[in-house]
Amino acid sequence: MSIPDKYKIAIDGVGKSFSTDKGDLTVIGGVSFRVGEGEFVAIVGPSGCGKSTLMNILAGFEMPDCGTVTHDGVPLVGPSPKGIVISQHGSVFPWLTVQQNLMFGLNKGSRTERKELADHYAAMVGLKGFESAYPHELSGGMLKRVEIARAFAVKPEVLYMDEPFSALDALMNLKMRNELLRILDEERHTVLLITHDVEEAIYMADRILVLSPRPASIQASFTVELPRPRKLGSPEAQQLREAIFKELGL
Repeated sequence: MSIPDKYKIAIDGVGKSFSTDKGDLTVIGGVSFRVGEGEFVAIVGPSGCGKSTLMNILAGFEMPDCGTVTHDGVPLVGPSPKGIVISQHGSVFPWLTVQQNLMFGLNKGSRTERKELADHYAAMVGLKGFESAYPHELSGGMLKRVEIARAFAVKPEVLYMDEPFSALDALMNLKMRNELLRILDEERHTVLLITHDVEEAIYMADRILVLSPRPASIQASFTVELPRPRKLGSPEAQQLREAIFKELGL
């Protein structure tokens, strides 16, 4: 997928510090980049460099000390209804069924129409037949499917993903990556992924940004031009992996 000409998100000179007992700690040290409409951008970086803080700023949950974040040219001043977050911690409501979880946040149409939409996305992620099940009756992988289905059901323009599959085992992690890519083939969304997994970034993203150690800045950018489905064992993928690891000091 090529980088579109139209920018969906623009980040200019974003910086963020936190007060500590030892004084101010600068976490984000001036980050600028662009995200094209429909582009899938992954952000990787060393542990503790401020990846999650940056994601919170991009999603509008934290305000930067300096710099700006704009969506479609409009400054972001808080969480936008145009975007939704899928995190590593999970956000499924345990007291609601799968269908009720998927209907949560659907405000348009009749109740019957909202149920039909919820069931459509349940089927899309392989949960057909589990619409009446409660979260405690589902496996970890199935719960993550509920989160993904709920995210897509509200038709977000931007999908923010913060280590979304890190708690899953390796096989389920791969299945969920493929599930997400399959849905993105059917429905066009702009995606920002925070991950510590370089191979996950190579497998999924159109472009990979490498953050420097704290205070974070954009240290390198790699366009992933490998055709999908991608083979991580290919010489091209391995060459890209080594280049990213070199930027990470590994």
